[in-house]
Amino acid sequence: MEITKNSIFIPSMLLLALTLASFVVAAAGIGVCYGTLGDNLLSSQEVINLFTQNNIPSMRIYNQNPSALQALGGSNIEVLVGVANEDLRVIGSTPGQANGWVQANILSHGNVKFKYIAVGNEIQPSDPAANSLVAAMRNIWTAITNAGLGDQIKVSTSVDFNVLDVSYPPSGGTFKSDRMWLLGPIISFLVETQAPLLVNTYPYFSHVSDPQSVPLDYALFRSPSVVVQDGSSGYQNLFDAMLDAVYSALEKADGGSVRVVVSETGWPSDGGAATSVDNARTYSTNLVSHVKGRTPKRPDQPIETYIFAMFDENQKSPDLEKFWGLFHPDKQPKYPITLN
Repeated sequence: MEITKNSIFIPSMLLLALTLASFVVAAAGIGVCYGTLGDNLLSSQEVINLFTQNNIPSMRIYNQNPSALQALGGSNIEVLVGVANEDLRVIGSTPGQANGWVQANILSHGNVKFKYIAVGNEIQPSDPAANSLVAAMRNIWTAITNAGLGDQIKVSTSVDFNVLDVSYPPSGGTFKSDRMWLLGPIISFLVETQAPLLVNTYPYFSHVSDPQSVPLDYALFRSPSVVVQDGSSGYQNLFDAMLDAVYSALEKADGGSVRVVVSETGWPSDGGAATSVDNARTYSTNLVSHVKGRTPKRPDQPIETYIFAMFDENQKSPDLEKFWGLFHPDKQPKYPITLN
């Protein structure tokens, strides 16, 4: 997750309110990101137990996390696992390194339900690893395919919303031209392998960067009526509009068949503008209810989403980055959350 997200004026619908004392995720398509940059967090086994006890069906883990993979063994939790940014150059240059990564992190954990591999997270064109990203994706995919898992595990990369140059209205979504040298080959790979694009999508940052154009209720799924009318499509929430802007950009880049998975989204409870426990609860609650539906542009596709994050991470900086958790380290939910 980056602090800087581009400002956009876009939208979905939702007004629910049931308060539960426990955290139970029943909605299909919802996962939670398990970050580990804290010195007060539970053991991996306790974390996996907490996911299981609360019926959270999917988990995103970052980079190689042997203890988490070990603890996930035999569970029914579907896993999105990441290849570290710092490993992309060697994996992209040497197929043997990709084979080794797959052996150590996938094949050695045959009782883990892997669903996606995110090869890199929010790689920028200026990053040293950018030139190796697509090669690393292809080498990992080849290793997965050779292991007979190509239909079971999809290989992608996770991008930030700043890849868009235009995001309003949603139908006008386009990618930044100076990123297409990287995005174009990524999209071609995803079309070829029928894999989704993973996008970190944060209405929070769009609201705080331009609160006049992006009202709080629009970002929190609380708008009582359409905020943005885009042709025949009406948007009551920013989340849907952001997704549809990405879909529009994909269509313009010959990626109309590519599905979008929201690999991160959430709302901080402290540390910055518009942060509060109530706003975090409202966003997460409404998000879980909303993703059972569809966006106006993709009415036939459920919205697969990972909430950021399971816990606050006190070793991150700046302060805003520390307060995205759903749970306290004592396993208690930070706030009651509305579900179903």
